[in-house]
Amino acid sequence: MPSETNSGTQTTGADAIDQAIAAGVDFDGSPIPTAKLELYHQVMDIEAGRQRSGVSNTMRSRIVRIGAKHIPQSELNQMLLDADFAPLKDKEIAFYYGK
Repeated sequence: MPSETNSGTQTTGADAIDQAIAAGVDFDGSPIPTAKLELYHQVMDIEAGRQRSGVSNTMRSRIVRIGAKHIPQSELNQMLLDADFAPLKDKEIAFYYGK
């Protein structure tokens, strides 16, 4: 469900989630429990301080993690190759596609 921003336009996807977390309110208007918000912020702070392996590697990781939810394995693998990324690794196939 989209959320309203201050400008009156609707935000969807990850931006809507981020805005809801920042406001501490779920999409249904209910408050997000403090313990959940604190744990989320604690983990995100740890992640923010992590050494990165590069933008291209992070992009590929996100593409695989999210793409595997929506795109068949062979199609995602070909899309990675067409974009000059490394193909799916055996461990990614096993984890995301259960093979």
